[in-house]
Amino acid sequence: HPEHFFCAQCGAFFGPEGFHEKDGKAYCRKDYFDMFAPKCGGCARAILENYISALNTLWHPECFVCRECFTPFVNGSFFEHDGQPYCEVHYHERRGSLCSGCQKPITGRCITAMAKKFHPSPCTSPRTGLASTPHWSHLFLIFQQCSRGAGKGRQGLLGSLFILIPPPT
Repeated sequence: HPEHFFCAQCGAFFGPEGFHEKDGKAYCRKDYFDMFAPKCGGCARAILENYISALNTLWHPECFVCRECFTPFVNGSFFEHDGQPYCEVHYHERRGSLCSGCQKPITGRCITAMAKKFHPSPCTSPRTGLASTPHWSHLFLIFQQCSRGAGKGRQGLLGSLFILIPPPT
């Protein structure tokens, strides 16, 4: 009898939309997908149609975006950090590998001075359009100032600058 045919989860009677069966039990559409459909790695809702498979997880296409700025990935290119997808800028921001001068990612060697990272050659500031990475001569000046104060507890900074800065030419 139809009046004895109801959802095993919520107890609702099945209407014209029918039911879904799992392990010999009948479920309404909502409960079936809530309980058994794969979940999106971004929003945790059930995936019912198209999806993206990445980072060992399934995602709604609209949910597979940078976890920081929510921008979709161009050409399917993304960066992973702690199991989450990021755009290039936010990946490097999370890892602490953005240039302090131009705010662009540092992908190779870098200069570390005053607890900041810089590209090894001058770069342009996005705010001013001017070269903003310290030139070797500026860093050498910092080195000279630190060497004068080396006996005042600045030995660690002096050592790191000494290794990274070649003599002026």
